[in-house]
Amino acid sequence: MALYLFKSQRLITNLFKRNQKVLLSLDSFTHHDHGSFSRNLRDLSSVCDDNPTLFRFQRLESTKAQLQVDDTTQEEETSEGLNFPGGYVKFTSNMEFLPDSPEKRVHCYRILDDNGDLICDNFQKVDKEVALKMYSDMVTLQVMDSIFYEAQRQGRISFYLTTNGEEAINIASAAALNISDYVFPQYREAGVLLWRGFSLQDFVNQCFGNKADNGKGRQMPIHYGSKKLNYFTVASTVATQLIHAVGAAYGLKMEGRDSCTITYFGDGGTSTADFHAALNFAAVKEVPIIFFCRNNGWAISTPVEDQFRSDGIVVRGPAYGIRSIRVDGNDALAIYNAVSTARKMAISEQRPILIEALTYRAGHHSTSDDSTKYRSAEEIIWWRTAQDPVLKFRKWVEREGWWNDQAESELKSNTRKQMLHAIQVAEGLEKSPVKDIFSDVYDTPPLNLDEQELSLREAIRRYPDDYPSSVPC
Repeated sequence: MALYLFKSQRLITNLFKRNQKVLLSLDSFTHHDHGSFSRNLRDLSSVCDDNPTLFRFQRLESTKAQLQVDDTTQEEETSEGLNFPGGYVKFTSNMEFLPDSPEKRVHCYRILDDNGDLICDNFQKVDKEVALKMYSDMVTLQVMDSIFYEAQRQGRISFYLTTNGEEAINIASAAALNISDYVFPQYREAGVLLWRGFSLQDFVNQCFGNKADNGKGRQMPIHYGSKKLNYFTVASTVATQLIHAVGAAYGLKMEGRDSCTITYFGDGGTSTADFHAALNFAAVKEVPIIFFCRNNGWAISTPVEDQFRSDGIVVRGPAYGIRSIRVDGNDALAIYNAVSTARKMAISEQRPILIEALTYRAGHHSTSDDSTKYRSAEEIIWWRTAQDPVLKFRKWVEREGWWNDQAESELKSNTRKQMLHAIQVAEGLEKSPVKDIFSDVYDTPPLNLDEQELSLREAIRRYPDDYPSSVPC
């Protein structure tokens, strides 16, 4: 952080020295033709002739208020408005309040219909190799979720959380990113890590908290992390990862890196203060970040109807000056295309992008939840069957001639065998030693931390039956 602050201070100083040059070139900059962005936007917004513009935004050339382009003529500026701090504003004698919500909801971008058929052909194609890896990882994620859920019910792990209904969001978004992009997850994005190369054994080691776990057993199950794969460790606190992701994106911008950050969060996360602070900071500082909201309809037991009156999350982007899009979260091709285009814009134009993926949490919030207490079983079943993103993508892959029943059977069987073997290995490994609870934070542990360690060791010595014997002292 100190390094970033130093760099930002030096950057501001240099910008101040060049202030006169900036002012002289301002007019030409605001009318500059951003060809690559224009082409990307036209390509995506023209998908299916009856769709409106998909990425919603207010500022065309820059998210900085002073660079906004107004359609007011020079004559109108002298008689009908005033150049307030932040931009020129026209006056009106009509007292008109902005409506509380638009008359029509923002459309949702999709490529595949409910039956897995293409509804248009103007999109970035996915080749056979990528498509098969996407589908294989989606199925692997389903099998992994099923076995881990069973393991928790058997008492072999303490907690678990599935991605049921959100497999396409996980895998398709990961496929559109680069390994150099930094991921700041919530807790329902294990598929992103799977795509990047986190092995089934790695997942199992973390959930069982043994000595092979990257986190040394200090985190709850499913709180994955990998420095090697640029995947920041999951935190249970809701939406705190958003502001971390913005700060990291700011650092990437200052270093001139050809990469971006992406942060995932649910609809419940948008009800936090960190969400608004993150979007505002990202817009003002124009950082390369993708905000990816998984709007699955439920914040644990709280439905979206009890969270906000606005048209979902996508409309909040333009309020902060952020280009935004709503995507069918059950359509892997649509997600891949939206994230791929968003990444290009975020990096080439140094700007934040907001993506709202509409989907449905087809499983319980976690193993600590029974969602039938607040929604009907019939509703869950309908979404699991009629809107299954994995089945939809499979139908498309099969029509391309790349998949069949035999390949499906072999994949599920092999994945299940690998998972069961990984669990046997993980259960046979020791837990991390007690000393690891107190390490890796301070170079020299403070006195109070040393006292806590001594107290814990004394408790283990006096009450050995209350502590697992698999934890070395």
